[in-house]
Amino acid sequence: MSDVAETKPDPTTQAPEADKPETATTGEGEKSITETATQKASEAAETAKDAAVKTSDTVFSMFGGGPKKEEKKPQEEEENDRSGSAKAQKEEKEEDVEADKVVADAGWVQKEMKEVVEIKTHEELEAQVFKMRAKLFKFDPESKEWKERGTGDVRLLKHKENQKTRLVMRRDKTLKVCANHYVVPEMKLSPNVGSDRSWVWNTTADVSEGEPEKQTLAIRFANSDNANLFKDAFEKAQQENGKVFGSSE
Repeated sequence: MSDVAETKPDPTTQAPEADKPETATTGEGEKSITETATQKASEAAETAKDAAVKTSDTVFSMFGGGPKKEEKKPQEEEENDRSGSAKAQKEEKEEDVEADKVVADAGWVQKEMKEVVEIKTHEELEAQVFKMRAKLFKFDPESKEWKERGTGDVRLLKHKENQKTRLVMRRDKTLKVCANHYVVPEMKLSPNVGSDRSWVWNTTADVSEGEPEKQTLAIRFANSDNANLFKDAFEKAQQENGKVFGSSE
């Protein structure tokens, strides 16, 4: 057993190792800390830059700006571009077919119109010697009244071959015949109830309805001058027809 007393550390003057403050190391340790901080700062700067670029693109795109993106044509459009000439030829053929159809339709319409125009009026061999607008009436013996036959042009037509003149009147719009008879010498124009623009006469063979009928007709003009012109032309036709009918008997 030793005589030297064991000296124990004084807890009040010496701090335990666990409680001692850490001191910064030098050399490689300090260098590692610096590099780590620099790297993190660079990453933060890149992140901020990317965010700024995205924000700028978004703002430009809102107002129609920003970098123009390259448009890529689908494969089908590229093939159509390569075959553009074939497509044009196809369209041209279709247009030719439509044009031929239009021409054919026009030819059909023209043919139909020609047939309509060529409908015979039985006036092809006659020359018009008088024409005047008037209104025609027919006396009805049953009701003892005058009935209107129609309004239109009253005409005197002279045949080019037999030289006979007849009176023909057609209604406006419908062109339906309302008077059709020869102007013979036996007819006599008389004033209608003292009117100076209206005439009355009798005919034994008016064929406006198809079969010859005995009719009492009256015609009224716009004024007395027109009525007198009609009277002159009517009486002249009577004289000429008197010679023709007399020679043919």
